[in-house]
Amino acid sequence: MRIARGLAVLVVLLFSATTATAAGFRLPEAGAKAMGMGFAFTAQADDPSAIYFNPAGIVQLEGTNVMVGGTFIWENGGTFTGTTPLTGGLSVSETQKDLTFIVPNAYVTRKVSPTFAFGVGIFTPFGLGQEYENRVTSIFRNQITKIDLQTVVVNPTVAWKVNEILSVGAGIDWMWGKAKLARTPVNFAIGDNTATPPTNNLYLLDLEADGDAWGYNAGVLLTASKNVKVGFSYRSSFRLELKDGDVDLSAISTAGRAALGGASLSQAAFGGATAFSAKGSTVVKIPATAALGVSCNFTDRLTVEADIDWTFWSSFNELRIELPTVLIGAGPSAALGTSTTPKKWKDVAALRLGAQYKVTDPLALRVGFAYDPSPVPADTMGPELPDADRLNYMLGAGYKYKNWTFDGSYFYVAKKDRTVNNQTATSPTGTAGTGFNGTWEGDAHLLAFDVGYKF
Repeated sequence: MRIARGLAVLVVLLFSATTATAAGFRLPEAGAKAMGMGFAFTAQADDPSAIYFNPAGIVQLEGTNVMVGGTFIWENGGTFTGTTPLTGGLSVSETQKDLTFIVPNAYVTRKVSPTFAFGVGIFTPFGLGQEYENRVTSIFRNQITKIDLQTVVVNPTVAWKVNEILSVGAGIDWMWGKAKLARTPVNFAIGDNTATPPTNNLYLLDLEADGDAWGYNAGVLLTASKNVKVGFSYRSSFRLELKDGDVDLSAISTAGRAALGGASLSQAAFGGATAFSAKGSTVVKIPATAALGVSCNFTDRLTVEADIDWTFWSSFNELRIELPTVLIGAGPSAALGTSTTPKKWKDVAALRLGAQYKVTDPLALRVGFAYDPSPVPADTMGPELPDADRLNYMLGAGYKYKNWTFDGSYFYVAKKDRTVNNQTATSPTGTAGTGFNGTWEGDAHLLAFDVGYKF
């Protein structure tokens, strides 16, 4: 397992896959063929990415198969128009940074008998990346200025063909994750928000932590007839504990304020220091997922599949960040401490549709569509993930040459515009409120490519 851990960490360092292209912060981009068919692949599961989509499917693959590839993501920064607690009641616009990522995947499978196969996959099932242009002046700076969640899963898998109708598969999942977070707390009682730059910023906070977790997955594949297959797969939840992370405070306010008896925050809480380092931690509850699919070969050349894909986001009920408590003078006010943000996300089911047409024996064309509802309720939506229902459109193609396979696909994410009104007021002590009243819009483009070889 030490080798697997090292390989997973290396993959993260090389590729830094960190954005969400399904609702919430899920990343289903585990194979180019599946992506070209709208990720409606649970019942087909007929290439090495079956390790991710339905492990029972790997017993369909003859010999030894290797597949590697990745997905390039161009995420256009979301644009917000409206008010936040820092806009003074004025409606303004702010756009996140455009971000690019690569989401990698790699698989090896081997069939050792007519009824038994095994394999291992490496993929990135969840990730999140958002960043705002200026952490000193952003209208969201007191809530978030940057968030970056990276995950990698190493998934050893086995599959058994029980009879001509039923195949089953299962695997163990080891997840490694890393999170980065940045924000700039604001207090209206100790500064001027209209100054350039604002003088009510308390400090710049950066948190970075990593950790790991274990889970499992299983799948069933039913060959109902020569032309009809039914597939079901399940992946467990993960409790990703990110412990002993690095917490760094910089630019701690040095201006004297009447609210602090004439002292500055750096004097009152940090002994005059303008920088401070400590340890912090958080727990990210990664949800369980399940999918049910039916595929049908209408002709020797045309295959159509429909899937229902559940993500059990209700496990993500809060975001708790544990930081050391630093009191201002003798207290009781705290300049730093543990924060708990309610999330209360809901379980959702996505509808995925895909089709493949074999133009010739080596060439196949694919098309897909998915409706992906957001799990994020309006009253707890924050600027770290301004999510919305998505309409996803995919095109793809595959080509076989001797023992080689080449698969490519394009995926357009059309987020619906979403208006949310959940802004809270500034507290009596001057601490800036949270939330926003306004409308978000955004989209993303993805390109995937996989290369496979059969020994």
